[in-house]
Amino acid sequence: MEMKNTKSQLDRMLTMEMTRVVEAAAVAAARERGQGDEKRADQVAVDAMRRELNNLPISGRIVIGEGERDEAPMLYIGEEVGSGGPEVDIALDPLEGTTICAKNQPNSLAVIAIAERGKLLYAPDVYMDKIAVGPGYPQGIIDIDASPTENIKAIAKVKGVDVSQISTCIMDRPRHADLIAEVRSCGAAIRLIGDGDVAGIIHTTDPDETGIDLYLGTGGAPEGVLAAAALRCIGGQMQGRLILDTQEKKDRAARMGVSEPEKAYDMTEMASGDVLFAATGVTDGNMLKGVKFGKKHIETHTVAMRSSTGTVRWINARHEDATKF
Repeated sequence: MEMKNTKSQLDRMLTMEMTRVVEAAAVAAARERGQGDEKRADQVAVDAMRRELNNLPISGRIVIGEGERDEAPMLYIGEEVGSGGPEVDIALDPLEGTTICAKNQPNSLAVIAIAERGKLLYAPDVYMDKIAVGPGYPQGIIDIDASPTENIKAIAKVKGVDVSQISTCIMDRPRHADLIAEVRSCGAAIRLIGDGDVAGIIHTTDPDETGIDLYLGTGGAPEGVLAAAALRCIGGQMQGRLILDTQEKKDRAARMGVSEPEKAYDMTEMASGDVLFAATGVTDGNMLKGVKFGKKHIETHTVAMRSSTGTVRWINARHEDATKF
């Protein structure tokens, strides 16, 4: 009976309250676009998202958030939010792409995923190795333990194209120098991004539009879980492995229930059950338009998805009362 109630509540959040949460965070962050202050942009997004989350009729637990309690005063891993109701787990990033927001560059988002309690990966705020591909491929087409070259050749073979026609999205970071060199040496194309790997992974789901077939590289574990939640809703495959390269990180992970520090998680292990995902554009991007400020109104562009139905809603909203944000 409780499960039915939870799912009914998730339905309602998908259409209304959940989008309000990401809209509020995106609008707050958008006011800081191009100001060069990453911390300020992130903080106002956190404040706005937390305020809206506490208005939701849920008993929510943050499992992927701004960090652990000693690092993040709000929306930390383990924080309880909501006004009371069905128990759910929440993964969030109030401002995905803080640097690109501060520089007013493309693809900054406010992002959230909600699932029934225990259905999202509960892990410390560490890095994660990731590989992702969009829908339409046989299961197991990608393998995080295979080389980049092997994964690229496997995708090219299934697509029936030359390796040179496969485009891989990689974050432009010094730690990816060897990865970038290998992808180039095998003949594949590369799309380098400065930040925002949730958007980068989602872009693999529509290569005809985005030009991205595969995502490779290391980024934050929070973004990995959020991206897995999105792919659960719209299709694709993804694997991730937490980088627990110190004893302190292994101990933190163990306290959260991670018993296999070397485990490669597939998409359904990072986000299982009935999953909801929503994102609002902060800056203009390939997937979402950024917040637009009019003289007396605000416009937002949001995508809301649900895994159990495969429903994807694109919401262009015009908010006449700007004082509500």
